Amino acid sequence: MTRSLWRAFALAPLVPLVLALGACMTLGPNYKLPNDALVNAPLAQGPLAGAQNAPVTSGDLPADWWHLYDDPVLDGLVRDALKSNTRLREAAANIARSNAAVDAARAEGGLSASASAAFARAQESGEQYLIFSKLPVENEGALGLNVSYELDLFGKLKRGVEAARADDEAVQAAADLARITVAAGVVQAYVEACSAGDELAIAQQSLKLQKERVALSKRLRDAGRGDQPDVTRGVTQAQTIAADIPRLVGRQRAAQYQLAMLLAVAPADLPPAVQTCSRLPKLTQPIPVGDGAALLKRRPDVREAERQLAAATARIGVATAALYPSVSIGASAGSLGLAGDLFSPDTNHWSIGPLISWSFPINGQRERVSEAQAATRGALAHFDGVVLNALRETQTDLATYAADDQRADALRSAFTSAKQSANETHRLYAAGRQSFLADLDATRTLTSVQAQVAAADGQVALDQVKLFLSLGGGWGQKPTD
Repeated sequence: MTRSLWRAFALAPLVPLVLALGACMTLGPNYKLPNDALVNAPLAQGPLAGAQNAPVTSGDLPADWWHLYDDPVLDGLVRDALKSNTRLREAAANIARSNAAVDAARAEGGLSASASAAFARAQESGEQYLIFSKLPVENEGALGLNVSYELDLFGKLKRGVEAARADDEAVQAAADLARITVAAGVVQAYVEACSAGDELAIAQQSLKLQKERVALSKRLRDAGRGDQPDVTRGVTQAQTIAADIPRLVGRQRAAQYQLAMLLAVAPADLPPAVQTCSRLPKLTQPIPVGDGAALLKRRPDVREAERQLAAATARIGVATAALYPSVSIGASAGSLGLAGDLFSPDTNHWSIGPLISWSFPINGQRERVSEAQAATRGALAHFDGVVLNALRETQTDLATYAADDQRADALRSAFTSAKQSANETHRLYAAGRQSFLADLDATRTLTSVQAQVAAADGQVALDQVKLFLSLGGGWGQKPTD
């Protein structure tokens, strides 16, 4: 037999492999956002319902939206929270884990190698070699090296990497959501603390005013122009106002405790400006909200759901490719025999050629494809649900913000009238031209409306923070230092 014939015989096992390489394919659907996904529907593309009634603009929402308050104390609180918050530390760990999963998926298949070595003193069975006599006890050795390269003929490895990357991007989006939520939580706690401080200052001012009214009624009583029931009614009103002060103090402290938790510090370590804040932070411009399309691009939960859909789609290809053979090119070499004869021509061995393994689809593999397809349909339904929820949250928060802002404006107008009425009534009472009950009633109305204005302003400020959170401010951008 000629040398060329020997070469042809040696290469014959590789012919099917060469033919398979020419027909390699990536099984499963290539991912693209479905045309019928709700994110593409007209209801998700146009102006946001409720925006026309709220004090907002159609501009783009900045990433660091809390800077719109132009409050250095607030900026510092958010910055510190983004560095130390435990939820963000957990998100960072999840990102590191997902990055490692992507690296592991990339390392699947490809080149792999193994080595082995064994030595033993043994007596082999003669009959296993068809020798019907006792074999001597000998020192045996075995050394081996195996190398293989898996060929991704049907795209199983490629789809696995696609799924891992999509999962990683979903984790990144979840981390963005955590960052946005922490920032909004800090602003909300700060607003709540300042709102409680504002209402507390008003309550203390109202108490002081009522005590002045009581002192005047006592002087008039002593001068014979009043009576004791007037004094008693005035004292009762003062005590009613004083009774509300502990509630406001408790609310202020609760907000401070919440803020301390978000910053991972003790409440006593909060900046002094936080502990004494009695003025609500004010926006320097109306909130820019954009439209539905811009909203859904910003919202990290929408991005997370979309990436989960992409991962589920890629896993259809992984399950489909598992129906087909796994093909590798392998080579091995070693030495096996008596320890003293290792590495001699009598003990050396080697081989090279294609390695094919195939688990026939009788073990439920086709059902796994159906399972992956159903999971993808579920991921699409979840994605649509997240889109609808994002629109609902934002539109609801816009409507609430508009209503509360209008209510606060009306209460401020009422406060102006109540203040004017209380001042006029008190002057008439001091001059003896009006009854004490009229003066008491006017003062009660003034303090009540003033407290309602403070509460309404605080609610508007909280509505603003909630709207910022619904808008997904900060999506895809890193916090500023």
